[in-house]
Amino acid sequence: MKKILSLLNTEGMRYLIIGGCTTLVNLVVYAFLCRVIHLNVNVSNIISIIVAIIFAYITNKLIVFRSHCSSFGELAAECVRFVGARLATMAIEVGGVFLIYNVMHQDEMIAKLATQVLVVIGNYFISRFIVFRDRK
Repeated sequence: MKKILSLLNTEGMRYLIIGGCTTLVNLVVYAFLCRVIHLNVNVSNIISIIVAIIFAYITNKLIVFRSHCSSFGELAAECVRFVGARLATMAIEVGGVFLIYNVMHQDEMIAKLATQVLVVIGNYFISRFIVFRDRK
């Protein structure tokens, strides 16, 4: 049991759990906007990504990377790096959903899920080596 708890406390496992939660937030908001509100797929995608980015910053900072900033300037720089990095992967996600849904004519949820694999992997490496690199 001690070994299992130790494994769950590794950065990689914390990222997988929080990354899964972030993906779930993204997908639930997306599905709600597309299927309940009947908002345009591409608009729904952008809104769901923005909500997921906010959730991801808070949870990655506090739980995954356990980042502490000693000043407001440090916090602002970290937040800008995070949002900038997520905007890069957002481009992959928006472009991927557009391509799979609008061009390849696949279901909107298939389009969204297909892009998530690349985005989650890319986000981990960007967060680990660029955003939260200055952790103490």
